[in-house]
Amino acid sequence: MLSVTPIPALSDNYIWLLRQDASPGVCIVDPGEAAPVIELLERESLTLETVLITHHHPDHTDGLDELIKRYAPRVIGPDNPSINGISDPVGEGDEIRVMGRLFEVMATPGHTLDHISFFTPGIPPLLFCGDVMFCAGCGRLFEGTPEQMHTALKRFATLPEDTLVFAGHEYTQANLRFAREADPENENVKFALQECDKARSLERPTLPSTIGRELDINPYLRLSTSSVRQAASIQGPIDDDLATFTTLREWKNRF
Repeated sequence: MLSVTPIPALSDNYIWLLRQDASPGVCIVDPGEAAPVIELLERESLTLETVLITHHHPDHTDGLDELIKRYAPRVIGPDNPSINGISDPVGEGDEIRVMGRLFEVMATPGHTLDHISFFTPGIPPLLFCGDVMFCAGCGRLFEGTPEQMHTALKRFATLPEDTLVFAGHEYTQANLRFAREADPENENVKFALQECDKARSLERPTLPSTIGRELDINPYLRLSTSSVRQAASIQGPIDDDLATFTTLREWKNRF
């Protein structure tokens, strides 16, 4: 059975570790630094076989050089020459097998132009979405357009509701505080924030989320609801879902 474990890194990143049953060979996703990965691998006598990279930002790649030198893993990521160490460049529609599971590569630009996500069906389905979708939120638009990010999020929304969503950062608390303003009639958001505050007070991760949960609490997936549209209308245009998304994202930038 495939298990996924968070490795906290930097100030609020998660490096995800995938392990199949008792096999010592493992995979990690987006190593923003090497030290916490090495510490866990050495402590549990594990071997790094595969690394998945979602995009080029240093807080998702800075650990690559040291990990490659130490373990020589297969490194799968965007076809972007600026990322040193990619052995297997992949893009939209490619399929890869990792830890016994077949993963689909999804091109999900918006946060960056090279951003990809990894989805595998099964029991349960798993989505590694980097900095595209967070619990109750979405990533900043550093390189892409609102339309690109909106398209990526709509694509995620069509995945099975029991899909586990493994985002790259622990941003849930801040996102839910914004969602409380952006979707003020949503009781699910208020309850989720209570749960989140308790988890963070105990220093527990709030991830993974699920697609079903995000459909209930993520304002960027609830653009057509009257609660979100009314709140967004005070901030900017809501002519259609894309305009509402753009208004919400710009509002969050100022929040």
